[in-house]
Amino acid sequence: MTDQITALDLPAGELSEDTRKYFDVCRDKLGMVPNVLQAYTFDEAKLRAFTTMYNDLMLADSGLSKLEREMIAVVVSSINKCYYCLTAHGAAVRELSGDPELGELLVMNFRAADLSDRQRAMLLFAEKITEQPSKMQESDRQGLRDVGFSDRDIFDVASTAAFFNMTNRVASGIDMRPNPEYMSQHR
Repeated sequence: MTDQITALDLPAGELSEDTRKYFDVCRDKLGMVPNVLQAYTFDEAKLRAFTTMYNDLMLADSGLSKLEREMIAVVVSSINKCYYCLTAHGAAVRELSGDPELGELLVMNFRAADLSDRQRAMLLFAEKITEQPSKMQESDRQGLRDVGFSDRDIFDVASTAAFFNMTNRVASGIDMRPNPEYMSQHR
């Protein structure tokens, strides 16, 4: 196994004091700087754009819980077979749910998991956006409303699924490798 973060040769640039502090917070909270962040250090503007969008979608106030957002990340990444995101976000699902089996079921086949009607509808919506975005219709959105999602929540489900479709493609395209620490977390 290589210590290389991606298959590309993009040397890190000089990072601002703010970014260095952000990486220190990552080390304190996570015990590492996630490789997805390190992969962007060649261009701090791209790194800031990525972290701003990620933090807004995954950490900001939302009608979706942090676990639900991570579940979307895993299901989308499972469909796309994104090694980096399955490893990193699978660990997050295990941590937030307190259920190591749930993280693995979402990776393999979310339909086999014991999910609430709300969670199942949300993941079916994320699956359809990933596999057949041109076939989305009002009945798909209504299905989410029927299990308690607001229109704002539907926007957040769609945005989270779309973000991970994009990041999965970047991660796969550059062969981004997950931090080894994720492999054994919360099992």
